[in-house]
Amino acid sequence: MSDTQQRIDALVKSNEVLLFMKGNASFPQCGFSGRAIQLLKACGVDTKTIKTVNVLEDDEIRQGIKEYSQWPTIPQLYVKGEFVGGSDIMMDMYESGELQQVLGTTPT
Repeated sequence: MSDTQQRIDALVKSNEVLLFMKGNASFPQCGFSGRAIQLLKACGVDTKTIKTVNVLEDDEIRQGIKEYSQWPTIPQLYVKGEFVGGSDIMMDMYESGELQQVLGTTPT
């Protein structure tokens, strides 16, 4: 495993809710990342408790996360060390109530 993959693995395993995104929770820098944050908020997650990784600040992470998850797009949500998906999957899961179950929250 490369150094980048080890860094990603450590982040994934050490954070309850982790979102690899463009920008941060306060200032998303793409529509999909913004939608991911809004979905987490709608599920009742306090955005201050979400660990975000701005892939625009680290090109190795930006490329490495795609290899780590075998998923080609960003944002990418991890909950309790498990890959959940990107914003489209998050939306589908939110609409079915599954995202709230995964997060252990109730919608606001």
